[in-house]
Amino acid sequence: MTETVDVVLIGGGIMSATLGTFLSELQPDWKITVYERLSDVALESSNAWNNAGTGHAALCELNYTPEASDGTIDPSKAISINEQFQQSRQFWSSLVEAGVLNAPSTFINSTPHMTFVQGEKDVAFLKARYEVLRRQPLFAGIEYSEDSRVINEWAPLLMNKRRAGTPFAATRVPAGTDVDFGALTHQLFDNLRSRGVEVVTNREVRKLKRQKDGSWNVTWRNTVGRTPGTTNARFVFVGAGGWALKLLQRSGIPEIKGYGVFPIGGQWLKTSNPKLVAQHKAKVYSQASVGAPPMSVPHLDTRMVDGEASLLFGPFATFSPKFLKNGSMLDIVTQVRPHNIGPMLKVAVDNPSLITYLVGELLKDHSKKMDSLRTFMPTAQDEDWELLQAGQRAQVMKKDPKKGGVLQFGTEVVTSEDGSIAGLLGASPGASTAVSIMLGLLRRSFPGEIAGWEPRLRELIPSYGETLNARPEVAREVLEETSEALALTA
Repeated sequence: MTETVDVVLIGGGIMSATLGTFLSELQPDWKITVYERLSDVALESSNAWNNAGTGHAALCELNYTPEASDGTIDPSKAISINEQFQQSRQFWSSLVEAGVLNAPSTFINSTPHMTFVQGEKDVAFLKARYEVLRRQPLFAGIEYSEDSRVINEWAPLLMNKRRAGTPFAATRVPAGTDVDFGALTHQLFDNLRSRGVEVVTNREVRKLKRQKDGSWNVTWRNTVGRTPGTTNARFVFVGAGGWALKLLQRSGIPEIKGYGVFPIGGQWLKTSNPKLVAQHKAKVYSQASVGAPPMSVPHLDTRMVDGEASLLFGPFATFSPKFLKNGSMLDIVTQVRPHNIGPMLKVAVDNPSLITYLVGELLKDHSKKMDSLRTFMPTAQDEDWELLQAGQRAQVMKKDPKKGGVLQFGTEVVTSEDGSIAGLLGASPGASTAVSIMLGLLRRSFPGEIAGWEPRLRELIPSYGETLNARPEVAREVLEETSEALALTA
């Protein structure tokens, strides 16, 4: 017997949890079902150890402030990313105040965001970036220094026994955060269950077929027992990480034509040595290696997971043909279609530096990885650090009218023309900007309902529909209010 519901959410990560929470707030009478193929939610990209936990607000990530050929710095993308993260903060604040989320410290903690660079060229770039960003209201409080004594106060592990001679500089924003997206995802799903949402684990969606009435027939099977079944839904969201491409292809929607994904894995060096952890309270990013994707920018991070503090350094790129950590070795092959093979081949031809980078990363043994860490932390000792496997990221490849095919970093929502099905492709800064991404999805997929939902959306997100950076006083007020609600102290 086929069950009929209003909404099926595929994938038990932060995206489905966020969209499900929105829909349960906006349309509590709708029947919502969530399917996750693994034994629990938040076991893939949303798991705390599978991502950096950076509350991505472009405070420290240099790739969001590109430098033009004339040396000018464009802050527009950084401002946009920050605006999106502020929406996440407001939404989480509202849910904390409503008792939907637990104490803020269980999923978000104040952690300064820093950028540290070496060499005259990168120092000049960082200083120019600082001069541009310090004038933006959302970046108020950013600090810059080339003084080893000041940087030592910010992050002692960076400066201890660092050799003199090479120019270095750092910026610091005390208002940065570390987010445990695994804990956040679990809490959101716990709340959804309490509201009557059916969250089914060990259930793998196999096929999506559009019905004559515009609804979707979702064919699934239980991974334990292999029993099959079907569900009919008016709307389907595919938030299944790299698996989303496969399901969207199976749906047959024309909007997915030309898309492919390139999987990149990662590893971290981790330490829980309390003497080291006590000396580093920051997330410190630097410049990416030549050819490296933005998600592989090296950084030394404070992490707080399940109440335990630790430090992570990386990520170091790995390669697997799987689209998920728990995917199939055939994923990279079975995605190929006549409509996407051209764009994918063009991406391969146009990105030799990425291939060179990946090969170099794969050749690094533990000793070489420790050498990379010592560029940040000169006193790092091998015995203090263990290697930890991170998550899989599926970078988007798609058609481009001018180039034929491009490799796209970031996230992208693919939606059918009638809005009845949507899926998320891509990687960072997805989790941090999940709220903004899902707001965009609501507008595209539910054009008839969005006007009626907007009063409630403004209650949940006071800046909904407006920008903060253009209104300094409002920006400061929102930052202060969300910091208080989330118990964040600089």
